[in-house]
Amino acid sequence: MKENKVMIEGASARRASSFSLSEAYSFFGVDPDELKQLTAIALEKGGDYADFYFEYSTSDDLMLRDGEVSSVGSHIDYGVGVRVLSGEMTGYAYAEKTDRESIASAARMAASIADQPGNHYIAQEVVLLEAASNRYPILQDWEAYPVLMQKEFLKALDETVRSRDERIIKVIARLSHSYAKIFFFNSEGVQHTDVRPMASLSLSCIMKSGTRVENFSASRSFRCGSEFLTDALCLELSDEVVRGCSRMMEAEQPAGGAMPVVMGAGGSGILLHEAMGHAFEADFNRKGTSIFADKMGQRICPSGITIVDDGTLLANRGSVNFDDEGVPGQRTVMVEDGILTSYLHDRISARSYGVAPTGNGRRESFRYMPLPRMRATYMESGTASEEDLIRDIKKGIYVDHFSNGQVQIGVGDFTFYVKTGYLIENGRLTRPIKDTNIIGNGPRALADMVAVADNLKIDNGTWTCGKEQYCAVSCGMPSVLIRQLNVGGIS
Repeated sequence: MKENKVMIEGASARRASSFSLSEAYSFFGVDPDELKQLTAIALEKGGDYADFYFEYSTSDDLMLRDGEVSSVGSHIDYGVGVRVLSGEMTGYAYAEKTDRESIASAARMAASIADQPGNHYIAQEVVLLEAASNRYPILQDWEAYPVLMQKEFLKALDETVRSRDERIIKVIARLSHSYAKIFFFNSEGVQHTDVRPMASLSLSCIMKSGTRVENFSASRSFRCGSEFLTDALCLELSDEVVRGCSRMMEAEQPAGGAMPVVMGAGGSGILLHEAMGHAFEADFNRKGTSIFADKMGQRICPSGITIVDDGTLLANRGSVNFDDEGVPGQRTVMVEDGILTSYLHDRISARSYGVAPTGNGRRESFRYMPLPRMRATYMESGTASEEDLIRDIKKGIYVDHFSNGQVQIGVGDFTFYVKTGYLIENGRLTRPIKDTNIIGNGPRALADMVAVADNLKIDNGTWTCGKEQYCAVSCGMPSVLIRQLNVGGIS
């Protein structure tokens, strides 16, 4: 029985850092001839394309509170998703077993989206796609760093944070790591395998002085193995949360109003993700719901600005060797020198626009159909220094940490909650600020970008995008001066 086999082989599956095609056939209990037969079932109602997405994943999670690791969990998931395309329509079904009967049942369900039985194309020659390079090699498996050692790491992290400042009253840390084996096959004869690791560490502390209580959080996440856990990581995160919390203890809400805003390097990339990146996803543009639907080839921001969505960064949380439609991961330039040059495409939108897919077809798991989704979204460096951006501002704010945001795709209006930043007064950073909002419009903010600094930073936190389903992403930005945004603060 397939599920029993997976449980038995779970330990060895977890150890592997590569996954050959022959291993994939054996692991999921299928073969090329059987997959062709299942493809014929998926297309029996007249669909014009079908694909199969097999997945086996394991995940482990440890949580520390009050100086002790209070919970440890482990999860295994397994199954296959079957998708059928018929013109503009999509049929999707999944099975949590990979025996022939279960896959065939899912294929028939997905096939029902079409209603014109007849000839359908199934490639007879099967082509194995291989990644140009592995963007997330596992240097050390988690079996070399067992749970007891992981618990000791979290306890050492707790002690390090507490030793930094006597005002700290609580530390919360969460360590999670996962590992997925992927096998993809489609009616065009394309197949590939992939091994996708992920390691994440989140850290929060609460500080109290008199009656004032503040908190601050930081995180790191990479596609890698247990080489992730180092003394340097412990010190880096500890310093970041303690410094952030100390700054919060001194910060106040700023006065509100329309003013210049300098977006600090790194986490400010959330502006690109929310207010611009989603609006560049091709499904929104194909349906005419994006504010940029009619802007292809037009200038949307000043010259010198280039915005990229990249699936090729080494060990990055958003990187992919292949996307979830069998398209190789790649670097996609969305805005080049201020001109909108590309949307982010999956196979469906690419076919609609008559272009090649950009490797942005992504899904949460085999239970979900792929959608155009971002990977690592960032703006390339400019030529100014951060000091240049601040020097001529009489009154404004500098923002560097965010906790959440909202955007309306159709009109581009956004609101972001700013956790920390600084006042800018007479060309200098002065008093720390906290707990404010910045409000604006994506196309207007792009047009109002006055200057871009030379300090691009990718934020390697635990960013997760929630567009109908959850996908790991990352973002980044150099420091950028925006001529005017609305700042919500005290009156």
